[in-house]
Order: sequence, then C-alpha cells, then structure tokens
Amino acid sequence: MQTQTYKLNFRTGAAIVIANMVGTGVFTSLGFQLLGINSGFALLMLWAVGGAIALCGAVCYGELAAAMPRSGGEYHYLSEIYHPALGFLSGWVSATVGFAAPTALAALALARYAQGVWPALAAPLLGSLSGGSVLAVTVVLALALVHGQSARAGSRLQVAITALKVAVLVGFIGAGLMLGQAQPLGFAPDAAAWRAVLSPTFAVSLVYVSYAYSGWNAAAYLTGEIADPGRNLSRILLTGTAIVLVLYVGLNYVFLRAAPVGVLRGQLEVGALAANYLFGPALGRLTGGVIAALLVSTISAMIFAGPRIVQTMGEDLPALRWLAHRSPAGLPVRALLLQVAITLVFILKPDFEAVLVYAGFVLNLFTFLTVLGVFVLRWQRPELPRPYRAWGYPLTPLLFLALSAWTLAFIIKDKPHESAYGLATVAAGLLVYFAARRVRPA
Repeated sequence: MQTQTYKLNFRTGAAIVIANMVGTGVFTSLGFQLLGINSGFALLMLWAVGGAIALCGAVCYGELAAAMPRSGGEYHYLSEIYHPALGFLSGWVSATVGFAAPTALAALALARYAQGVWPALAAPLLGSLSGGSVLAVTVVLALALVHGQSARAGSRLQVAITALKVAVLVGFIGAGLMLGQAQPLGFAPDAAAWRAVLSPTFAVSLVYVSYAYSGWNAAAYLTGEIADPGRNLSRILLTGTAIVLVLYVGLNYVFLRAAPVGVLRGQLEVGALAANYLFGPALGRLTGGVIAALLVSTISAMIFAGPRIVQTMGEDLPALRWLAHRSPAGLPVRALLLQVAITLVFILKPDFEAVLVYAGFVLNLFTFLTVLGVFVLRWQRPELPRPYRAWGYPLTPLLFLALSAWTLAFIIKDKPHESAYGLATVAAGLLVYFAARRVRPA
C-alpha cells in the first residue's frame, strides 16, 4: 500500500525543537546545581554557556543535514561519515536514553508537579502504582495515539501546545521580574564567581544543563519529512535554540530571585517552589499544575521525533526491517510502539538524578562525534553540495568540541558509575549490531 508523507513546515519544525528542549531539565536541574555552586552569576553562566554550546551545535547540524538530507539524525550522519557500526550505536543510544528516557523523565516530572496540586495522586491506585505514575503512563499513551494516527493532526497539536508553553513561560518570567521580594543572592561577576565558573563542579553541572538543551537537534531526525530541508532546517534549529536560550536564562534568574537558595537546593520541583514565593501557596500550587500541563508538549515532541531514528535504522538493517514499516499515512507506527514500550519501562523504574547524568553522558558523546564529522566530511567529500554551511566555521564547531570534551572528561572523572552505565549501553548496542548484521535479507 502506498504511503503519503505529510511535509512539516517551519513552524512545526521550530515547535518540535522548542518543545523537545523545554522539558524537565529547566524545571528540575537547578536544585542539583545548587548543591555545588552558590554564585548567582555562575549559575546563570551555566545556562548561557549551555545555550552557546547548543547554538554552535545547531549550525553544525544544519550543514550536515543540508548536505545529507535524510531522516535519522546522528544515526545517518555517523553512518555516512565514519562507519555504519558507529551510526548504529548512536541510533541505539537515541532509541533508549536519547528519547525514551527523557520522555519518561518528562512524564514523571509532570506527575510530580501534578501531585503538588492534587496530593491524592501520590496514593496507590493500581497495585503498587501511584496515581501519579498512572497519570504519566496515560499521558504517554494518549499522545502516542494521536501521533500514530495522523502527522497533520500531530503537527497542529504540537504547534498549538508549544505556542501556549512559550506564552506561559514568558508571562511567568515577566511576573517574576515584577513580583515578590528579591533574594540576597549576588549576580555580579566577581573573583569568587569566576572561580566557580572555572571549577570542576561547573563542568559537571553542565551535564544537567546540556541535558536541558539536548533537544536542539530534534528537527534533524525529521529531515526527510521537512519541506525544503536545505533552506528550512538550519533556520528551524537556530531559531528554536535561540528562543530556548533566552527562556532558560530568564527562568533560572526568576527561580533564583524568587526563592531562597536553601529552599531550592537539592529539590526537584524548583518551578513550583519559586511560584509559591511569587504568588503565594494557593496560586503557587496552581502554577505547579500549569507547569505539569506544559510538559505535555515535551512528551509530545519526543514521541513525534524519536521513532524516525528507529524507522530509518530498519530501512538499512535486515534484522530490523520490520521497524521500517510505515502506515498508509506515512507514519512509523511500529517504531513508535517500540519507543513507547521502552518509555513505559523507564516510568515504572524511575531513578531521576542517575538517569539525568547517564543520559547526558552518552548523548554528549555522540553529538561530539557528529560535530567533529563536519571537519571529516569537508575533508573526505569537499565536492558534496552544501546548501547551508556552518556559520563561523571553524570556530563554532571547535568551540562546541572543546566545551563538550571538557564536560565529558569531568563526567568520567567525577561520575564514573554513570559513565560506565553509558559505555555499557554502547557496548550492548555493538553486540546487537553484529548480531543484526548476521541476519540475511529474506
């Protein structure tokens, strides 16, 4: 049966990027960062540096996507530039911790914020499952149903809920600048602040920030479904990333301005805590519910983008050919079902902080190799048409590589167990790859 693929426009692509990025990270990671950093300037620099890294990565991905316009993201780029085995490993990681784990984390964060508004959700509902867990599972399944039925309906839903998310966050930032009593936290770039910026703790904290920015490359997974990708994809990546950078710095400034550092330190629901100080307990609880609702767009975007990687892998490997199937509407339904199944496993076995570091390490590893591929591809295939070239080359990719390498080195040193889990995931993927290669086409 012939399939019909709905082409995604600029608005849908930008909405997917923004929604992928603005998820659990910005609402949950500041409390962990405050465990090691007490300077307001250094904390905001974390988000500014993380945004600069993401922008540098976005211009590099824009060039690769324009030169190799096929869906699949890192899987496709690394397969073409280095070796299919490396591409498979990146796809393996994306299918597990790259999309399924962040989707689960967003759903769990939604449940936690919702429990702040409706405490009854914390009580057991189905066996050992709390009402919050049931809510997280229900949201994932409902959005999967929408995206498994129609790309057009899924695109319209994504644009609408992302536009609402941005509007609400801008309103929250505006209210935070005008209401409440400013906390006695310094934001001046003094000597102590710069020492904090240059400390190993700052580098490790960039893991949490890079996780929060990790959706900047989301549109690259949908390259083959974007209208005129040579022109639109770089615009989508850069516009979405720039908008999120401004939102992130503004949100974290408001969080730090609104609530005492001692209250936020080590806490997960920093958005709700800041809202309590800004609006009072009653409206603060309502704001927590609004934040929970906003996370729906993040879950939706990841369910939208993630299955395209597995579907592309299925086109190339006979053992995974069943995952290449598209519905009559052109949707990778089987790949979507697989991602949803892995997501539900993460939801039912949550370990929030460990998964943040674990996911951040392996994702940084493959984005590092992908951006390095800009240099490799220019050397290997200088004749390849490039409708878009990375702005600021070679400085932008070099900056991305330097900061990413710095972060990876400190993760390995300071978080050896999480790093080992990440490398074990890669090793398991290598075994799967060689096993899959042994399967011959029917």
